[in-house]
Amino acid sequence: METAAPVLDYAFWMTSAAIIGLLVLSAFFSGSETALTAASRGKLRSQADKGSPGAERALKITEDNERLIGSVLLGNNLVNILAASLATAIFTRAFGESGVALATLVMTLLVLIFAEVLPKTYAITNSETAAAKVSGVISVVVLVFAPVVNAVRVLVRGILKLFGVETDPDIHILSVHEEIAGALALGHQEGVVEKDQRDRLLGALDLADRDVEEIMLHRSEIEMINVDDAPEDILTQCLESAYTRLPVYRGEQENIVGIAHAKDLLRAVDEMVRGPDGITGDLSKFNVMDVVREPYFVPETTTLDDQMKQFLKRHTHFALVVDEYGALQGLITLEDILEEIVGEITDEFDDGEEPTLNASEDGSFLVDGAMTIRDLNRQAEWSLPDEEANTVAGLVIHEAQSIPDVGQVFSFHGFRFEVVSKSQNRLTELKVRPL
Repeated sequence: METAAPVLDYAFWMTSAAIIGLLVLSAFFSGSETALTAASRGKLRSQADKGSPGAERALKITEDNERLIGSVLLGNNLVNILAASLATAIFTRAFGESGVALATLVMTLLVLIFAEVLPKTYAITNSETAAAKVSGVISVVVLVFAPVVNAVRVLVRGILKLFGVETDPDIHILSVHEEIAGALALGHQEGVVEKDQRDRLLGALDLADRDVEEIMLHRSEIEMINVDDAPEDILTQCLESAYTRLPVYRGEQENIVGIAHAKDLLRAVDEMVRGPDGITGDLSKFNVMDVVREPYFVPETTTLDDQMKQFLKRHTHFALVVDEYGALQGLITLEDILEEIVGEITDEFDDGEEPTLNASEDGSFLVDGAMTIRDLNRQAEWSLPDEEANTVAGLVIHEAQSIPDVGQVFSFHGFRFEVVSKSQNRLTELKVRPL
């Protein structure tokens, strides 16, 4: 009669040790995947610049996420399947056919706790540190599994193509701009980032996506000097104006012939009228064209980022905006661009303050029709679209496809708009409230 082989023999302990080793490898692969995909490339770049070789390797291998994830998942599945097979063998040997179910239960618990949740929890809370530590081994894994992963990639893309899905590994799911904007919005929602901080940072990010026509002072509101006016009137106008620079026109306001700077004007007048014994000169001989500077024209489609660079390059703060036909549309200054970042900038010569929202009893807000949609969104924490119009009045006119009358009410984009007052064809005041 044959003697039954003992269950706890050398083979059992060797297999158990192999299973434990495979679980450790599974934990390593799971944690590495989480660390490398969750790590901020910006933080890794900062660490790499400080001399961290691990961060530099992590940056390099995360450039191709598809290849990285394919290699890690291949290694992880290999060790998990092998561990499950070994566990099934020893449990079947010990408990017979019921050992299959027992092995499945035990290995599921072990893999879930020690090879998935535990390493991924650590990796997600220390992603940059963990990514730098595992980058050396993972880079070798990626290199070894490269042929298999490449074959799998071709197969996967072929299958997806059958369903009309095109894949491009060079396209990031989110651009850097969107990632930063989303992080700022989330930080503000969680109370970590103040509203003013969020607005300033988003304002700086949006400069490249916005054109000068969106923030320019419209031509109807530009204060200008008529070159044919009397010198005394020109001097008085410059002294009473809240602006330092004024466009000078001849004949019609479309014909801009120069830009008068108050300091240049006062210097010229002082030189002309001030004598050794006091003021003895005659202003009638003064010609404003002797002191004006050459006007600087820019297309209305110029981005704010490019325009700010041009202002800095040309050492000027003032530009006239024209359309594709060369017709004057408005003017823009460096201060206008800076206000898109830091908010309204006022000095002792400014007449008013930044427009504020006045709440009514019914929860609606009285809004100046000329208020920009961007400013309204900033103040009210709304998200009205500004792709088709720059001002609140412009948005209502665009959606209504006509110029509304006083008292007309419209509902779109989740808001109710009521025309309160109107001046000719211009909507001067509207009542707005969320629906």
